[in-house]
Amino acid sequence: MFKEWQRRRAVQRVQPGNGRTLKRFRWWQPFSRTLFYLPLRNDDGRQVVYAVDVNHVQRFLSENGKGKAHLYLDGKHHAESELPAAFPLRGSTIEVAPTAFGLKRCHYVTTEGAEHQLIPDRSSSEGRRAHLDREHPALSRLISYCSLILLVIPLLLLIPQLIEVVFKLPPVTQRFGTFTSPIQLPGWLNLTLTLGAAAAGWERALRLRYNWLLDSMAKG
Repeated sequence: MFKEWQRRRAVQRVQPGNGRTLKRFRWWQPFSRTLFYLPLRNDDGRQVVYAVDVNHVQRFLSENGKGKAHLYLDGKHHAESELPAAFPLRGSTIEVAPTAFGLKRCHYVTTEGAEHQLIPDRSSSEGRRAHLDREHPALSRLISYCSLILLVIPLLLLIPQLIEVVFKLPPVTQRFGTFTSPIQLPGWLNLTLTLGAAAAGWERALRLRYNWLLDSMAKG
């Protein structure tokens, strides 16, 4: 019910497009832009192509830090919405949700509730990551496991430090005494783990993978 309420609110933010032409993805945009496609057939059987375009530079420079998602229909600007976005399509919906490193969601949700991830542009970072997964699945899995490890390690190291903070609260100290974390990391190692977690968060965003606990480590 909560997700449905969020979806209805997102639909209300959709504004009509101005008909401008979709710009081709350029080689210098892999870190600044995300572009996904959705081919569909109309009721008359004619195939149309929707495209979702998100400019991450505009996201971070916007006043509210949210930015916008732009929906194109057959190469023409069809609609736009503040993120997270939900574009209605004949009862179905294209849902777009951001993370600190890209997108965690760019899916087509049918009236029956089935979800299909949109197809990334081949030249985009997401498209290159998807191509690697198709052409070199073993290497792709290895990279995925490394990303997971780079997020799990900071989480495990954080737990003793959080326990130490809790034991400093007067009611807890009075009843259980104090606790000192056995893990005291040097500054260079903290920096290394932070950079590793950020790289892992970006890699996961390329695959539209997200877990609120693990990926919060990537944001620091």
